[in-house]
Amino acid sequence: MKLSQFKFNLPEELVAKHPAVNRDEARLLVVHRKTGLLEHKVFKDVLEYFKKDDFFIFNDTKVFPARLFGNKEKTGAKIEVFLLRELNPDQHLWDVLVNPARKIRIGNKLYFGENEELVAEVIDNTTSRGRTLRFLYDGPYDEFKRMLFSIGETPIPEYLERDAEPEDVERYQNIFAQNEGAVVAPAAGLHFSRELMKRMEIRDVKFGFITLHNGLGAYRMIDVEDLTKHKMESEQMVITGGLCEYVNRAKDEGRNICAVGTSVLRAVETTVSTDGHLKPKEGWTNKFIFPPYEFTLTNSLITNFHLPYSTLLMMACAFGGYERIMEAYEVAIKEKYKFGAYGDAMLIID
Repeated sequence: MKLSQFKFNLPEELVAKHPAVNRDEARLLVVHRKTGLLEHKVFKDVLEYFKKDDFFIFNDTKVFPARLFGNKEKTGAKIEVFLLRELNPDQHLWDVLVNPARKIRIGNKLYFGENEELVAEVIDNTTSRGRTLRFLYDGPYDEFKRMLFSIGETPIPEYLERDAEPEDVERYQNIFAQNEGAVVAPAAGLHFSRELMKRMEIRDVKFGFITLHNGLGAYRMIDVEDLTKHKMESEQMVITGGLCEYVNRAKDEGRNICAVGTSVLRAVETTVSTDGHLKPKEGWTNKFIFPPYEFTLTNSLITNFHLPYSTLLMMACAFGGYERIMEAYEVAIKEKYKFGAYGDAMLIID
């Protein structure tokens, strides 16, 4: 398929700038991929479509406060630093993006914090915008990490066109987030409240967790029309043997297996075997899923409404069928569903 096939006109006012008042009270568009039936629900109704021993797979990655604002030595120029990933804990090395990039050179020092208590030195230019920073800190590692994260802000998406606010610390994070390493929240999971998770347990709907540390790759502009030529950035992931046992048992029993979010879909499809069983993995994935694509393990998907041209939209179309999902998006726009990480949700089922 071609990039241009994923263009649609999204009114600016339909991009949600803030989360719903309650996590599980966003709207839910249910898409039946076999019949094309569309149903308009509230997210907490999602369990109506699942029964005892069906299995939900969540992503338990935890977003860290990755956006820092500092000043360049001598000139005092304001610099934004976006932490991407930790490269070497012992040396406090981080892979980062800087803005404006043109003002930063190897050897420059950057100062962070109200009293400039944290200092970093630029030691490498890795890409046109990327840099490697060494934070100069002699204290214990845990103390350094606390200081670094106390200075950082929640890395809400740029398309929200606003600064991070106190509500984002809690709401741009899944309630079950545990393993730190993401700079992008797995948005489908944001709709799950403690009450909804409790109802899952009461109904005996099973669930488990993979870890995939979402990076900025999903938000990068695709610059090729031929999607087969696009290369996804690698993201770190873990699927344990214990989870595989539960999922494969559900598969063999003919249960409904639901991927909560496109990050889960990517992780699962990275390791699924030809017979539709999940295999353990600890490593990286750069898998790019777009139509046409055959899924052999999951038979339902919860995902948000994504922006035009995005790889997330492409994955949703691969799962639900291109025509079916693009038609559902037309309905969603007409019905004024909200788009983006803080927007409404879609359940794609058979």
